[in-house]
Amino acid sequence: MAKYSQLAFVFPAATVAGWLVGAALDRWLHTTWLYLAGLIVGIAAGFVELIRTAVSYQSKTDSEPESKPERKSERK
Repeated sequence: MAKYSQLAFVFPAATVAGWLVGAALDRWLHTTWLYLAGLIVGIAAGFVELIRTAVSYQSKTDSEPESKPERKSERK
């Protein structure tokens, strides 16, 4: 559960970081559209991290052996 809680911070942080980089490039290059490109790249980075975390968590749970309930030995 704690693995997925990091996404609550990573996804918005990647989006904001992309937007800020795009806005900085807009100011530097005197354009008006690069903030959108940065925003899209940030959102894509957030989704990539979401998928990586989900696949990593699933592969860890698949590799763990399932615990079988122990049977009580029957005595006659």
